[in-house]
Formats: sequence, structure tokens, C-alpha cells
Amino acid sequence: MVKVIMFVLLIGLLAACGENNEASSGSDKAEDKKVLKMATSADFPPFESRDTKGDFEGFDIDLAKLIAEELGYELEIEDMKFDGLIGALQSGRVDMVMSGMTATENRKQNVDFSNEYHHSGEMFLTKADSDIDDLESLKGKIIGVQLGTIQEEGAEALREEYGFEIKKVDDSGLLIQELNSNRIDVAYMDKTVAVGYIEEQGVTGFDDPTTSSPGMGIAFPKDAGLVDDINDILNELEENGEMQKLKDKWLSDDK
Repeated sequence: MVKVIMFVLLIGLLAACGENNEASSGSDKAEDKKVLKMATSADFPPFESRDTKGDFEGFDIDLAKLIAEELGYELEIEDMKFDGLIGALQSGRVDMVMSGMTATENRKQNVDFSNEYHHSGEMFLTKADSDIDDLESLKGKIIGVQLGTIQEEGAEALREEYGFEIKKVDDSGLLIQELNSNRIDVAYMDKTVAVGYIEEQGVTGFDDPTTSSPGMGIAFPKDAGLVDDINDILNELEENGEMQKLKDKWLSDDK
């Protein structure tokens, strides 16, 4: 009887060891799964924003999902203020940034960029009943811009010549609130985003004729090693028509 009991205990011990090994193996597989960490500032429709459920949506979001799928990575998205995105790359907190970010020469000193995947230009937005319709009529007005953007740089360059004040905000969505509340006279922003607000908010605007800004690119830490692979994917998406499908879905001026 003692031998029988010992045999039963031994069988149970071996079964438990097998379960532990399987659990350990499963844990190792989970740890080995590759993750692509992306930062964005989800206040920039139609490129990145949140839907009514709080989920990320937009052109950049869908493009990032396609890229992660092609790489075989799991995509993780972190939302933060636009002016903190470059710092997040430099500190190694994230692997890449997609946030409608223009690949300027100044930014290229601190981060690497993919090939450009979209070009918008800049636009000045005003209320529908405004008489501001060109650069000369900006004199004495208050121009709103988002911190850390190319529009902030552009407004600073134009301010002395055209004699306007600049008000800076953290969130691009606040610019429309500031405009509708008469706290600013003009909102200066990316043209694709501005066209969306014209359609939805009933505001009006005019193109900035002074700029020929670079296009948008995906930003990476310096010498991160992902740039070539992602450039290959961007080229493939252009060739197979998937990029145009995203533009038709999200970008008003490309429909």
C-alpha cells in the first residue's frame, strides 16, 4: 500500500512539472513577441485623434497598423503633447513617432525620418464673417499656433514683417475653440487639418503663400535601424495602392 501511494504521488509530481514547463514556455513566447512603441499627439484629425470610445483613429494610426503588421510587430500607441514627442524618441521611451510631423532640417538634427508620406502645406483659418483674407490683413491680429509645430516656427518668421501677435496652445483642437471664442483672430495650422475644420465648423481660410515646407515623415531615434525597413514598406504601400486607399479614407484634400 505504501508503494502504491508513493507511485501515485510521483505521477502527480511529474504532471505538475509538465504543467509548469508548459506555462514557462508560454511565458517565454509572450516575452519574445516584438512590440513597436509609437508616440503620437492625438489632437490632430484626420491624422490622429480618438473616437467616441476613446480609441485611436486616423490616417497615421491606420498607416502605423499596416507598418507594424508588415514588420510582424505588435503596435503600442502612447498619447502625449506634441512638443514632447522628440524628447520621447531621444530618451528611448518610444521607437517611433507618427503625428503629422513635418521632416524639417531642424528636427533632423535630433531625430531620423522616414521618406515623406504626405505633404499638406499651411493655412490660415478665420471665422466666416472675418475680413482677414491675406497676409497684409494680419497686422495687429492675434495668430494662434500649436506649440512645437512647424506652424509655430512659421509664425515666428512672419511676425516681424506682418506685425501680428502669437498665442501658443498645447492642443491643436484648442485653436478652433480659441477662434470661435474670439480669443484669437486667426488659427495657423496644417492645410489638411484646416480643410477638415472648414467642412465641419463653417470657418474659412486662405493658404500661406510664403512656405514650401517639407512633407510629413515618421520620426525615429538617431541611428535606430528601423528607417530602411519602414521606407521599404512605405514604397510597397505606394506601389500596391494601399497608401492611396488610406488617403481616400482620411484626407479631405486627396479625395
